[in-house]
Amino acid sequence: MRTNPVLDELGEYPIAVVQQRARRLRESGHRVIDFSIGDPREPTPPFIADTMRAAVPEVSQYPVTGGTADLRNAVAGYLARRFGVEVDPETQILPTSGSKEAVFSTPLAFVDRSAGDVVAFGTPGYPIYERGARFAGAVVHEVVLGDDFVLRAADVPHDVRSRLRLLWTCNPHNPTGAVTTSFELSGLLELTRASDALLLSDECYADLYEADAFPAGPPSVLQVSGPGSVGALAYLSCSKRSGMTGYRIGAIVGDPSAIAALRRLRSATGTVPSEFTQAAAAAAWGDDDHAAERREVFARKRLLLRKAFDEVGIATVASQAGLYLWVAVGDDLEVTNRLLEAGVVVSPGRFFGPGGEGHLRLALVPTVDECEAAVEILQGCLRA
Repeated sequence: MRTNPVLDELGEYPIAVVQQRARRLRESGHRVIDFSIGDPREPTPPFIADTMRAAVPEVSQYPVTGGTADLRNAVAGYLARRFGVEVDPETQILPTSGSKEAVFSTPLAFVDRSAGDVVAFGTPGYPIYERGARFAGAVVHEVVLGDDFVLRAADVPHDVRSRLRLLWTCNPHNPTGAVTTSFELSGLLELTRASDALLLSDECYADLYEADAFPAGPPSVLQVSGPGSVGALAYLSCSKRSGMTGYRIGAIVGDPSAIAALRRLRSATGTVPSEFTQAAAAAAWGDDDHAAERREVFARKRLLLRKAFDEVGIATVASQAGLYLWVAVGDDLEVTNRLLEAGVVVSPGRFFGPGGEGHLRLALVPTVDECEAAVEILQGCLRA
């Protein structure tokens, strides 16, 4: 059967390979503690599920691409509280079926494959930046990040800038948890505006951080883009902030012209979250207390695991925000296999692109009790 060549070129999603091996271990009766995928185990706050159940209609009808006014107003209210920015709910907010599909599909609205448009992003990074760009027909440019894993304007070569259409950044960064400052975001935005490109800021981990390190939380591109967010889009998600991974709900916020283009694209694809899911998301974005409670739980896990690595002389890099620990181990594939045989599943850093070699990513998704149980296994394998 003939398929899109890009599908064959990219191959299987790398983390799926580790997941398949972990599944075989479970099926053979082994206990498995899984740090590989960012899908937290903590229950979704009950008020969110209750809101969704109450919103399920007697007659099901198609949702509108632009989303409900309640959802858009809730997102605008969240942005005002969290970042101190004002956006127009009518023209600057668009709901998505989670952030992954939004990241993947965005290049389809902006890339001219006949013009050699470039989509650039830092590496190691979220693999979907590349995958969405490749399927859209873009030329992909990977920027190998430095030791602090922060993307800066100076990292983008001058010969790329004239063809640059989209530049992805992630704050806090996946997979490392590094945080980009407002100054650095301003530099990236200045670059993309000068190149007639868009700066796309993946901010789905923005509410997970260590309060001591970041009292005001990691910044948003919306804080530096000014009124109307010209040339900038922020990608938000309820998945980690509110424990709603399975609900598949997020939002894109920013430049009204770009939002209008994405709305046209998404009208064609029919990629719209159900209105009862939007009601649940509106309730989640309207409440900050549950997000603060979840942030504390993840902070406990981060402290517990970082201490375990410190005790065996293994360096944790960045990792003071986001959902992940990024750990320097030497041969990441060998250590991943050793841990997997002992029942602990992690992701080798090279799965996230050039520059990731020699590191492990641990998603802080097992429960606190499971993290405690994993400490002895981690330390035993790493000492070996």
